[in-house]
Amino acid sequence: MLQDLYAAFTTTLRTRGEEELAGPSRAEAWTVRELLLHQLLDARRALVALASPAGPDDGPPDVDAATYWRAFRPDNGDGGEAHARFVVRAAAAYDGTAGLLAEWDETSGAAARAAAAADPDALVTTQGHVLAVRDLVSTLVVEGTVHLLDAWGEPPAAALDHTLAVLERIHGGPLPPAAGPVEQVLQATGRAPSDHAAYPLLG
Repeated sequence: MLQDLYAAFTTTLRTRGEEELAGPSRAEAWTVRELLLHQLLDARRALVALASPAGPDDGPPDVDAATYWRAFRPDNGDGGEAHARFVVRAAAAYDGTAGLLAEWDETSGAAARAAAAADPDALVTTQGHVLAVRDLVSTLVVEGTVHLLDAWGEPPAAALDHTLAVLERIHGGPLPPAAGPVEQVLQATGRAPSDHAAYPLLG
């Protein structure tokens, strides 16, 4: 699933010209090009995490595929503003999008292959947490799905279904009805308007 999702991200952005890539994404802080840099950072983190097995002093898992997202609610800390500013500056350091896209393609492919080869029950560390590989991969799928929608792309059906299932776990039950699964994800993550009191579930 992760490999198909990352491939869809690559294919989607390869069809865009520089003007489109410099245009706004659904993630308010970033252009599509800046969003790609954010995704590249996530693929790099995945590679590090998959090569960082939890040791005996790290303890049991402290987050899973749903509870991992508690730290990423928009009302937590600065709401991600510092990271958003860093991404803008880092993306500007690339000379055009071709090099950035090539690095994303190479890195995301390596991350997806490493995830597929890993023991899903093995414990790894990332961002100060311990979690199972299967839960790490789930977080990558959710993030990649939401950001592919942010880039005006269409996620694979399996990734979209998985993301909805995780959002339902975060919500504690079925999501309110919407025009379709894409609209449900957009509303639950604050990309589309909703008067549901619990939204957004994550930023």
